[in-house]
Amino acid sequence: MTAGTAVAVIAGGLLTGCGPSGAPVAEVSSEAAPAQPDPRGMLAARVAVAKDQRYIAAYTLTAQGKSPRSILVSIATDRTWRVDVQGGALGGTADVAIASRPEGQYQCPINPSSGCVKVAAAGKKLPPAVDPRVQYVFVAWLDVLLDRQIPLSVAPADPLAGTSAPCFAVEPGVTAVQPPIDPGVFCYNDSGILTAARLPFGQLTLTGDVIAAPSTISLPGPVVDGAPLATTAPPPASPKPSGSQVPRSVSPSPSKSVA
Repeated sequence: MTAGTAVAVIAGGLLTGCGPSGAPVAEVSSEAAPAQPDPRGMLAARVAVAKDQRYIAAYTLTAQGKSPRSILVSIATDRTWRVDVQGGALGGTADVAIASRPEGQYQCPINPSSGCVKVAAAGKKLPPAVDPRVQYVFVAWLDVLLDRQIPLSVAPADPLAGTSAPCFAVEPGVTAVQPPIDPGVFCYNDSGILTAARLPFGQLTLTGDVIAAPSTISLPGPVVDGAPLATTAPPPASPKPSGSQVPRSVSPSPSKSVA
């Protein structure tokens, strides 16, 4: 055996190695295990695309015990927006639009319109008594889903009925009187369009084609002074006594006002 051959044999033995019994030891791979996909990062990537989208899209809102309702979402190129909610006020008996412009947010009764009432500053939450909440899915909650400083639990979810887009279950990670986002399942397609969402107030499902956005949002009526319509139904009218007058010792109860 030549010196060169001996060196090669020794080197091979060192690379292969032997266990205590003299059996060869398997080589250890230096390749790192593939990284597991991050559900929150996957959702954030789609939400980032959604935030850049400008469009008009129609949805159906279904909730247990209620008839399906139509939702029309308009996100204009100048970032103003409007969400029309069928049955969004007076316990589902009145249609309203929630619109946001730089000067503020407005509630506008539609069909017919009786004027728009300013209900909040731009970018702020609406008072709970007049808040249909569905508009947050398309505007404010996008920032929540993108903010890594907000503790959220995100996991892949089975596709909701009516969509084949990837879906993600989201749960707020903090206990508060007003969490930054409602728990639910959100589904976005590759274009960043919400195709479905299941939330405490019902399930949204995209219906029809998404069309081009307007340059800006116009209010459906003039701005007026007055009280906005509440989401709750007005109290029923007190029944009139029949057959006899109300005893003098009993005063009729005052009727409740609608906020």
